[in-house]
Amino acid sequence: QVQLQESGPGLVKPSQTLSLTCTVSGGSITTNYYYWSWIRQPPGKGLEWMGAIAYSGSTYYSPSLKSRTSISRDTSKNQFTLQLSSVTPEDTAIYYCARTPGRWYPDQYEYDYWGQGTQVTVSA
Repeated sequence: QVQLQESGPGLVKPSQTLSLTCTVSGGSITTNYYYWSWIRQPPGKGLEWMGAIAYSGSTYYSPSLKSRTSISRDTSKNQFTLQLSSVTPEDTAIYYCARTPGRWYPDQYEYDYWGQGTQVTVSA
C-alpha cells in the first residue's frame, strides 16, 4: 500500500523559503501515470492545490502560486519536495502531499493516497 509522509520545519519566518519533503513508500514516484501533488489548507479555509510533479518529471503549478513555488524530486530516495519562497503569515497552513491517478488531472482534487499533513506556521 502506498504511504506518503511529509517532513520539514514547522515554523518559518516571513520572507524565508518554506521547504517540505514528501517521502513515498509502497510505490515509485516514476510509475506511469501518477501525479504527485502538494495541497494546503489554511486555518478556516478550504483545500488549495499548489502544484504537482508527474511521473515523467514534468511540473504543474497553481497560477496563484506559480511565481513562488518550485516542486522537484529525488528519484533515488523516492521523494518529492516543495519550496515556497517569500512566505508571509498568509502561507500558514496544514500542508499535504498526495497522489493522483492518471485518469484525473492533479488539480481536480481526486487523490487516492494522502500524507497525514504537517502544520507550517509563518511567524516572526
